[in-house]
Amino acid sequence: MEMTLRWYGSAFDTVTLEQIRQIPGVTGVITTLYDVPAGQVWTRERIRQMKEEVEAAGLHVAGIESVNVHDDIKAAGPNRDLYIENYIETLKNLGEEDIHLVCYNFMPVFDWTRTELARKRADGSTVLAYHQADVDALKPEEMFSSISGDMNGTVMPGWEPERMEKIKELFQLYKGVDEEALFENLKYFLEKIMPVCRKYDIYMAIHPDDPAWSVFGLPRIMTDQENALRLLKMVDDPHNGITFCTGSFGTNPKNDLPAMIRSMSGRIHFAHVRNLRHNAPGDFEEAAHLSSDGSFDMYEIMKALYDIGFDGPIRPDHGRMIWGEKAMPGYGLYDRALGAAYLNGLWEAICKSHGKD
Repeated sequence: MEMTLRWYGSAFDTVTLEQIRQIPGVTGVITTLYDVPAGQVWTRERIRQMKEEVEAAGLHVAGIESVNVHDDIKAAGPNRDLYIENYIETLKNLGEEDIHLVCYNFMPVFDWTRTELARKRADGSTVLAYHQADVDALKPEEMFSSISGDMNGTVMPGWEPERMEKIKELFQLYKGVDEEALFENLKYFLEKIMPVCRKYDIYMAIHPDDPAWSVFGLPRIMTDQENALRLLKMVDDPHNGITFCTGSFGTNPKNDLPAMIRSMSGRIHFAHVRNLRHNAPGDFEEAAHLSSDGSFDMYEIMKALYDIGFDGPIRPDHGRMIWGEKAMPGYGLYDRALGAAYLNGLWEAICKSHGKD
């Protein structure tokens, strides 16, 4: 596997490439063109500029997260085919620039949902957290204002102000779209893009829904082992795969994360490994990567990835805010650097226990 860190670009990220380069064992970044709206084509020129900036810092682009999928594609809107053609053109341009991994999601309206961006923990750190009762007390159009004050002046993925201004319009677009329809729309999208993925050897890795259940009545389909395997079977191409995010699948404590990993052998193209602490049903908070700080056995998760021969990019996911850092919630430097070191240590131990360096 290759240890990486997510990076939003020098215009948006509080963490620099120079800092990432100094994290032991981190050799690549998972990045994006954060200012290109969903549905627009990524030009080769912009992609090349991004690559050159990363490479000048002694790193490389290990993958893209995300080329966002337009809502007309997810909801089978009137301009679906136009936006799919634009997506195909972007994939072609990425392939021609030698980038071969794209993480994306198919979540309606909200890419992820949290009710707190700075819940204070006993050690003084702050974390992203979710409390179902708080969601139930809100109207969808109130979600952004309820958390925007804790964004530390950053623009968070999936919660861009211009997108949130259209919240009622987005909900109307998804009216009548249930889980079965969303699956069909995903299948339609993947079948359309698979030829360009095969031509340029691009691996599409869908991110699970976060949290792994319906929010505000919107359909969610990437929630558990059964649905993930259904996706892999319905478009049975090695270029159609999974971003295995322990934090997203793990929002549902019924999901057996190591077993899920083993069930998807050969189709996990990217891994987000982080920890959560479940406090009560529907109430969880993000934790340090260390197993004892949360509810997951991180050793067993990493061992499962080793056992299936996973050799793709992996990254620590959301980190705590520690040591007075002010950054995009979940995406500061310090705790993610600690997470990368911890995961690398687990991986080294597992490799050496199997007689490999």
